[in-house]
Amino acid sequence: MRVIGLMSGTSYDAIDAAAADLRFEGDELVLQPLGMLSRPYSPSLRSLLAAALPPASTSLAAVTELDTGVGQAFAEVAAQAVEQLCGGAADLIVSHGQTVFHWVDSGVVRGTLQLGQPAWIAEATGTTVVSDLRSRDVAAGGQGAPLVSLFDVLWLRGRTGTPVALNLGGIANITVVPPGGDPVAFDTGPANALIDAVVGELTAGRLAFDADGVMAGRGRVHSELFDRLLSEPYYARPAPKSTGKELFHLAYLADRMQGLPEIAPDDVVATVTALTARTVADAVKSHGGTEVIAAGGGIRNPALMHRLAWELGEVPLLNTDDLGLPSPAKESYAFAVLGFLTLHGLAGTVPSCTGARHASVLGSITPGRGGLPQTPAATFPTSLRLT
Repeated sequence: MRVIGLMSGTSYDAIDAAAADLRFEGDELVLQPLGMLSRPYSPSLRSLLAAALPPASTSLAAVTELDTGVGQAFAEVAAQAVEQLCGGAADLIVSHGQTVFHWVDSGVVRGTLQLGQPAWIAEATGTTVVSDLRSRDVAAGGQGAPLVSLFDVLWLRGRTGTPVALNLGGIANITVVPPGGDPVAFDTGPANALIDAVVGELTAGRLAFDADGVMAGRGRVHSELFDRLLSEPYYARPAPKSTGKELFHLAYLADRMQGLPEIAPDDVVATVTALTARTVADAVKSHGGTEVIAAGGGIRNPALMHRLAWELGEVPLLNTDDLGLPSPAKESYAFAVLGFLTLHGLAGTVPSCTGARHASVLGSITPGRGGLPQTPAATFPTSLRLT
């Protein structure tokens, strides 16, 4: 089955599409990558998103406009992916949508909202769409995140030691796959969320992110600000747990900087970069990780990766490309897998990773023009193999 996964992360800079041929072979799920593409949000839509995201307030009119605008943008990327990656015909499209709010109350996730009306995708492509993948896990008492943990567990189970999958998006999350034990997954804290926000603010919008880690590389970590940031209670909370830009944003950083003398822009960027590296490394070490396999936009930041390697010490730091999976497309492929499982009536969560009461079949289905694809009966796979 040819499946397209669509993803836009908490950095909301672009929509990624990855196509895969997915099939069951015995108790294995086999994934053959067919390629990926990425398209930036239009400046106007990105501005609308930025104006509506926490800690800003918004209106139902703005939410409706975003739901339509994001849905149409996803539809354009989906149509392009069908033609360029699938030869004009896909069996299924899986859309994560754009997260705009993750409602956490005293450590309990009460709701999560991803915009991008899937009807636009189904209408533009004629293809069945699976969307809104997080809400069912939340309804079952889970965090709704990190949903990629099932992909990580199926893929990394059986590797020597305790492998840790790391995603460095707007928020950093890990999946720990111990031998013979229950896997664990959680958001470790900010990755690009604070870095991008600081760079945009300090350069008056001239830069959207720290390209090639230049600013962090020039700067020095401000020890007092670093200590203040590390005192955030979230880091000490046990897993499973999840967070987002609802907590880690510019106003949050400004509050931690109160009373400090003026800090050079490069030093601020270096400090928040070091914060990501330290909190990720602490999380990996606390769970006995023996190797880290990273993906996400953060791996393109040499300053962050160098600092993370230093913080990890003797724990090897790899990326998914080293194991045969294109790192920019990892999350899109993961959501393609989750939607594929949904269409077969199979659960897409690991309760020990999300904290849910039970595993759940995820998402809502929007039929294509020909109705739902016919799928043969299948049993839940025990592993994932790339080919």
